[in-house]
Amino acid sequence: MPEDNNIFLIGPMGAGNTTMGRQLARELNMPFYDSDRFIEERTGANIPLIFDLEGEDGFRKREQAAIDQLTSMHNIVLATGGGAVLREVNRKHLSERGTAFYLYTDLKFLLERTRKDKNRPLLHGDEDPEVVLNRLMEQRDPLYRQTADYVIDTGKSSIRGVIKAIIDCLDNNSTERNK
Repeated sequence: MPEDNNIFLIGPMGAGNTTMGRQLARELNMPFYDSDRFIEERTGANIPLIFDLEGEDGFRKREQAAIDQLTSMHNIVLATGGGAVLREVNRKHLSERGTAFYLYTDLKFLLERTRKDKNRPLLHGDEDPEVVLNRLMEQRDPLYRQTADYVIDTGKSSIRGVIKAIIDCLDNNSTERNK
């Protein structure tokens, strides 16, 4: 694995960015950050409250500042929120300042994983969560793919399997760079 490299996990809500990121950081003995938690710690408010008070645009501005600050660090694992790729500047930072992994998960698994989660403001409106998730994936999937260096399917894999796949990609990338 490269000596000085950030690892960024991107993907939709429910893909496992935070869970995988925390485990990956532990495995690689690297600091772990979650952009949503970072925002909550800085504001003293949870994500749903920020959405309520400032709307999605207000949250995205905060998210952009957080992504800029976090991706400027070195040798970290960063889990991003599902909408982090919506802003071009975020995609640029995630692409240029580390190795980005798109944790892909199909709609069935996303619905299952987010069904009871109350911290997902976009899923708690009047619309059916399946309709919302489907629309978000149609909009965001191309952006995740554009930003990512690697796509890892987390749907049927265990946490251990996903972490191994990420580490294998990093090891192969390091070997290729040294040739």
